Amino acid sequence: MVAVDADPAPEDSRSRWRFGRRGADAAGASPAEGPATGAAKPAQRRRGGQMGTLAEGRRIAASLRGGITGPESGTAARGLRRLLDAEAVALGDLHGELVWAGRLADHDAVERLAEEVLRTDARASAAGCVALPVHARDELAGVLVVTGPVPQAAGKEAALWVGEALERARLEESATAAEQAELRALRAEISPHFVYNSLSAIASFVGSDPERARDLMLDFAEYTRHSLARHGDYTTVEGEFRAIEAYLALARAVLGERLRVQVRIAPEILPVALPYLALQPLVENAVRHGVELPGGSGLVQVSGEADGTECVIAVEDDGPGMDPEYAAAVLAGRASRGGLGLVNVDRRLRTVFGAGYGLVIETAEGAGTRVLLRLPRFQPGVVVA
Repeated sequence: MVAVDADPAPEDSRSRWRFGRRGADAAGASPAEGPATGAAKPAQRRRGGQMGTLAEGRRIAASLRGGITGPESGTAARGLRRLLDAEAVALGDLHGELVWAGRLADHDAVERLAEEVLRTDARASAAGCVALPVHARDELAGVLVVTGPVPQAAGKEAALWVGEALERARLEESATAAEQAELRALRAEISPHFVYNSLSAIASFVGSDPERARDLMLDFAEYTRHSLARHGDYTTVEGEFRAIEAYLALARAVLGERLRVQVRIAPEILPVALPYLALQPLVENAVRHGVELPGGSGLVQVSGEADGTECVIAVEDDGPGMDPEYAAAVLAGRASRGGLGLVNVDRRLRTVFGAGYGLVIETAEGAGTRVLLRLPRFQPGVVVA
């Protein structure tokens, strides 16, 4: 088989990250740096002031995530006032709403300046007061008003800073929306054909084997509950496998002896947190393309084990396989048909856990397909609700 990664590289990206991190640590602790001396104290004080400025900038950026006049914009205005040593600072949105910090001697004058900037998209000033346009992604996003003896260059830099913070906030919001859209797309991928066949199989057992019909109906309920769940972003390996077992029970009822299944999961990885629908689409893909094809039959194997601080899960079928180049195109999102589930799972894993994770496909024509998923056993921020 040929292994295909979504982002092929000559070496493991996790290794590159660790190497880069060690290099950065080494650079930050050069042997040439000795103990601090009295002569170095002014430089240390300057570094302390610079670090304070950077920390303040980070807090300002965080306060602007909700928008230029959002819930925490007052905190941003106060931070800007401290950095600029201004008498007052006001932030305004495109609707003319202003949030300020400090004492504004003439509110009406500030509002008129802000309105002029929003109308002309150009700097405006009056006695002791200047209003500057704020741009995000080359579009007017609001206005910054500064009063007091603040250098023109400092005010301009502050407006650029605010615009970049708003732009980052928009990008983060867009990334979150994209993740939610990908999850909705996965949920929408529930095959009406599979649902129809499952319900037909259940109906066929109602008279001849009512107990099995009841069990299959419970499996169907578990499968649809998990696939359509709206609560939380993450589940556990155990929760994902409950849905997988329900799906495989329904698939066996539909396909009969054509489908053989082996599942081996190490107990220690069951509590590991992962995004919803990270495993189920892999198993469905193996059944659909490895067994469900006309005249097809075969074995689907699902295994999971701990590997140090990580866990490795594999989904394998002995079906017809595929051209490795096509598999690479699937993971890259360039395939002309199919593969939406694999692409979405891969992207969400990389977004949550980092570029060193995601899916790897091992396949060749006539040699079946094996999809590997590697993820950390613990990741800060990845918590099951």
